[in-house]
Amino acid sequence: MVPLPVLSGREVVRAFGRAGWQLARQRGSHMILVKDDHIATLSVPDHKEIARGTLRGLVRASGLTVDEFVKLLK
Repeated sequence: MVPLPVLSGREVVRAFGRAGWQLARQRGSHMILVKDDHIATLSVPDHKEIARGTLRGLVRASGLTVDEFVKLLK
C-alpha cells in the first residue's frame, strides 16, 4: 500500500473532483463534497495540512482505495 502524502484541504478537494465529487457548499473551514451515486457526503477541512488519519477516513468514505486516490493526485 502506498503511504498517504500530507496534503492541504484544497488539494484533497481537487483530487476528489477528478473522481466525480463536487463541492456543494462551504461553511466555515469545512468544504462539503457530494456525488450523485453516493449517499454519503465528504466534509473536508480547509486546512494547510490534513491529518493522515482524517484523509484515510475521507478516502474510505468515498469508496476509493488509497492507491486509487494517490493516482488521482497526479
